[in-house]
Amino acid sequence: MRGIVYNGTETNLVTGLELRAPGPRDVIVEIKAAGLCQSDLSYMHGLYPVPSPGVCGHEGAGIVAEVGSAVTLVAPGDHVVIATLTACGTCEYCADGRPTACRATLGNWSQPFTLDGQPIYNFAATSAFAERTVVRDVQCVKIPRDVPLTSAAIVGCGVVTGMGAVFNRANVRRGQSAVVFGVGGVGLNVIQALKVQGATTIIAVDTVPEKESLARQFGATHFLDGRRDDIVAAIGELRPASETAARGAFNSGGVNWAFDCVAHPQVTWNALECLDWEGTVVVIGVASQTAEFRGLYGRLTQVDRGIIGCRYGSISPHRDIPRIIEMYRRGEVMLDELVTTSHPIEHWADAVHELESGAVARGVLTF
Repeated sequence: MRGIVYNGTETNLVTGLELRAPGPRDVIVEIKAAGLCQSDLSYMHGLYPVPSPGVCGHEGAGIVAEVGSAVTLVAPGDHVVIATLTACGTCEYCADGRPTACRATLGNWSQPFTLDGQPIYNFAATSAFAERTVVRDVQCVKIPRDVPLTSAAIVGCGVVTGMGAVFNRANVRRGQSAVVFGVGGVGLNVIQALKVQGATTIIAVDTVPEKESLARQFGATHFLDGRRDDIVAAIGELRPASETAARGAFNSGGVNWAFDCVAHPQVTWNALECLDWEGTVVVIGVASQTAEFRGLYGRLTQVDRGIIGCRYGSISPHRDIPRIIEMYRRGEVMLDELVTTSHPIEHWADAVHELESGAVARGVLTF
């Protein structure tokens, strides 16, 4: 079996991977498509404190090949999106529909693969960059067979992370305003979720000006080049405090919501600085465990601004993934348009280069 393995130093496409048999609540999925995102690159660059060697990939869709003896959620032949959450299903957070807060979802490392007799770890409880993988039954979300698996694959992470931040973590109301820092796969889904929620001003910010047309296609009303030094002032001009002043008392003016899909200290600073009273920064991007950001206390106090984090769109997979798929089938959100390029697994390095260059919204590997 073929798969992409990071060995702690470098990443390579290998042959000869073997996969263990499923346990009672396990599902073996034949991967048909897998999205490539920044989290995959971070793992390949050794930025995550997780064990290796491991089979890469965490954003996948495919067909159920085999199920364990206790599995009832799916059956062989079902088309599924794989979620990375291995929630317990019984704790107070799971019972409340908030499995991203379930402590059992952390550190789910195992060694379901072997290569030349040596055990190989999984990544993000998924390992979608292999012809077959084994996951828990709770991770498999059944989808209709008319949904292209190349489009369904990206729902497992990029789509739900972006849309879920708007639908679940934030409280965006019709007529409000927002700025989205970072117009990649996650940012584009923040944008289209904001459009669904009825936000009337959606400002996209990215350091790649060529992304403007894509941002507007997904619902952005304005686009700003993130390389400019006056980005906060530019946002203030679009959402001024009054007809005569861009900013007012306690830095009033600006937007109701700022979504930070980058997680860079300067971006987070800008996000807080561009908020109106009662505005909120939602940090979605993932930085290193020691990265820090700064801000002025006066931006938060007296005027009820806030900064919140968001893990995996704060989703409940079996609630949110089917909803998004149904919205796609009704034409309310776009998935096909998110897939800029598709490469067979043999050309995985091309997909990595495209993502690193910022040339794509999402690249997908096919098997």
